[in-house]
Amino acid sequence: MTTPSNEPPWMRQARTLSTAEISDALDSFGLPGSALGIRPIAGPAKLFGRAFTIRFAPIDRSSPGTVGDFIDRLDPGTVVVLDNGGRLDCTVWGGILSQLAAHKQIGGTVVHGVCRDTAEADEAGYPLYACGKFMRTGKDRVQVEAYEQPVMLGDVRVCQGDLIIGDADGVVVVPRQRMQQVLEKALQMRDVEHQILQAALAGLPLAESRKQYGYHTLQRAPDSLGA
Repeated sequence: MTTPSNEPPWMRQARTLSTAEISDALDSFGLPGSALGIRPIAGPAKLFGRAFTIRFAPIDRSSPGTVGDFIDRLDPGTVVVLDNGGRLDCTVWGGILSQLAAHKQIGGTVVHGVCRDTAEADEAGYPLYACGKFMRTGKDRVQVEAYEQPVMLGDVRVCQGDLIIGDADGVVVVPRQRMQQVLEKALQMRDVEHQILQAALAGLPLAESRKQYGYHTLQRAPDSLGA
């Protein structure tokens, strides 16, 4: 995983957060972001990077094309987000792409749809997330419709430059305009949960520990706390 040397401290710390912790922070701001149905398929179950978005559509029979020539446009650390409409009958990511992406130090790939050649992604140590896996190619079945435009990932909208985080529990999306706010909140909530756990391990009943540190209000939006 590529880590830029000029990252602010809150971003470096955020790389240690789990998707569950970030999902809770998104909830506290009333933001969607937990991508339903997307799961780790191959390679390390860990990714963290800015989205490069690509949307696919059924092939235009007058000009059949390929599905992966965009690979040379990607910067190291980028997370490739491919929206194939959730299709399960043909792939838009395979072994050549996994090996090239690993070589180029791309951060990982997330597919709203299926992928294939998962053994090659495993061998390359390349993080690959999708709805599932299926061997049939998307070549001459789908084509790129748009680059760097909003796409869907499961039931979550993803824009170019949004932050994509993945682990063994799935994938979350943090809007680029709210990134620092959400990640700092997640770090704060993690600290509170750590305090709750330490107090409980020291002998305080869990219910009392949760009450003392405000566990039940951690995820509530600030404007709802007085309700």
